[in-house]
Amino acid sequence: MNLEALLIIELALLGIGTGFLAGLLGIGGGMLMVPFITLILSHRGVSPDLSVKMAIASSMATIIFTSIASVRAHHKRGAVRWNIVRRLAPGIVVGSIIGSLGVFALLKGAYLAIFFGLFVSFSATQMFLDKKPSPTRQMPGTAGQLVAGGFIGFMSGLVGAGGGFISVPFMTWCNVAIHSAVATSAALGFPIAVANVLGYVISGQNVQDLPAGAFGYIWLPALAVIAVCSFMTAPLGARAAHKLPVSKLKRVFASILYVLAAYMLYKGLSS
Repeated sequence: MNLEALLIIELALLGIGTGFLAGLLGIGGGMLMVPFITLILSHRGVSPDLSVKMAIASSMATIIFTSIASVRAHHKRGAVRWNIVRRLAPGIVVGSIIGSLGVFALLKGAYLAIFFGLFVSFSATQMFLDKKPSPTRQMPGTAGQLVAGGFIGFMSGLVGAGGGFISVPFMTWCNVAIHSAVATSAALGFPIAVANVLGYVISGQNVQDLPAGAFGYIWLPALAVIAVCSFMTAPLGARAAHKLPVSKLKRVFASILYVLAAYMLYKGLSS
């Protein structure tokens, strides 16, 4: 088997697993994709600094496609709070551009890997404990949601995630019903992904030693294969969620995330 065929198989398996788990557990695939794409790129001779950045950017790019499928399903059930989307989206776009076009380009990949590892460790702990914030207030006004959207977009751009681990707890804390918070977070994934990808493409145009198939920081082979496979398996995961013990599976997945976080911390600290 040649290297290209092996690469396609590796990316396809990653896409299948990512899509299924996204549908099953209601998570974005970034926390799973970034460590594995980093590993794949590293094995292909890409420098540690660049492999981390390309993994984060490529992971974010796949969210453009997976969010569309997710939003359609949630919208049919009337679960998306479009009034919240309209107020958070402008801040998300601004925060995403600042993160992906500015800070992301300036930071070394080692620092991003360490930040990613810490972020995933925190998210895994939240998932393991299944902690949900108590609803203590209402959604803030337009200015408050603009600031909140900016923070969500900025943080998402630095870790290559769709923002669900920030936006869902925030909306739940503001008395938005959990199913609406998840559905609205899925809708927010699209502007987060589009704005960040634009920043990754522009900021990566003059980077040296990019591997074949790179478009800025986006690695197109990973985007194409993972997007197609995850798009197909996400609905299967959503159906399985109604039959499997999701709360127990979340704890198992959280344990896996700790291992992936440890790998990214190792990559960052050893670079």
